[in-house]
Parts: sequence; C-alpha cells; structure tokens
Amino acid sequence: MIFEILSQLDKKDPFDTASAHCDIPCKIYDPMSAQLAVLRMIRMVDLLEELKAHEQLSFEQQATFNRLVAEKESHGKIVKEEIRVIWGDYIKQPQLDAHPELHQLTHEIMLAASFAKQHIDRTATLKLLDKVNQFADIFWQTKGVATYTATCPYPPSENLVYPDLKAEG
Repeated sequence: MIFEILSQLDKKDPFDTASAHCDIPCKIYDPMSAQLAVLRMIRMVDLLEELKAHEQLSFEQQATFNRLVAEKESHGKIVKEEIRVIWGDYIKQPQLDAHPELHQLTHEIMLAASFAKQHIDRTATLKLLDKVNQFADIFWQTKGVATYTATCPYPPSENLVYPDLKAEG
C-alpha cells in the first residue's frame, strides 16, 4: 500500500534518483569476513565428523547434523559474497595490472566454495581457506600493507593471513 502511494506521488512529482557506485561504504573492504566464514565452515565439518563416530544418530543428533550442515552452507555463501564484493567493487585495473592472477584466483575461490558447500570434506575447506588467504594477502598488498601468517586462537586453529597494522604506524 505504501509503495502504491509513493508510486503515485512519484508519477505526479518525480523523486530525485539516488545511486551509488559500490555495495558498501567506500574504502571499507576487508577479506577477514571471508576468512572467518571459511574457518566456520572448517569448524562445522569438524563437528560433523565427530557425529560420524556414532553408529546411529539420535533425533537430537540428527537435528544437530542438520543445523551444522545449514551453517556450513550459510558460511559458504558468505565467503562467495565477501570475495565477490571486494573483487567487483574494490579491484580495479591498477590492482589487476599488479596482480593479473586475481581473476583466476577469484574464480577458483567461487568454485572451491561451491565444492566445500556441497561436501563434508575438511580437505576441501582447507583448500578454500588457502585460496582465501592468498586473496587476503594480495588484497593487503594492493593497500601497501604488509601481512603475516598466524594460527587463529580458536577452533579450528588454522593459519590466517593478517594485515600487519603495527608495521604501518
């Protein structure tokens, strides 16, 4: 109903059109969201593997299984979306000139995320993490920020590429 009223008003006295050139506020890009989403996928796979040890799952365990799979799928979508936004909104010709592998790497991330979503396979999620970490390293290089690799302090305790923000100060 409100839409119809606004549409009628717009026909009589058109509203100014608003537009933006990116999906998120300018210059606020960080691959950490994608990295954390992959870590969550790995953690879900680890928890699913623990359920596999049971010969038969109780109803409660079946419900847990379904929730874990749904969360893994959800975080796989986040990986793809976060990388897509950075690739589509931040990466421009200067970054591609300096890192011509970005198109291929981004495509590989999309495929790896789809594969990791479709399977309960720790190796697949680790491969995805490796690709997302490569992307993160390149991203920070484009910003002129050094990186370092460290093991995250929570399960699944995998290596992440972090920006070395202290080196910048």
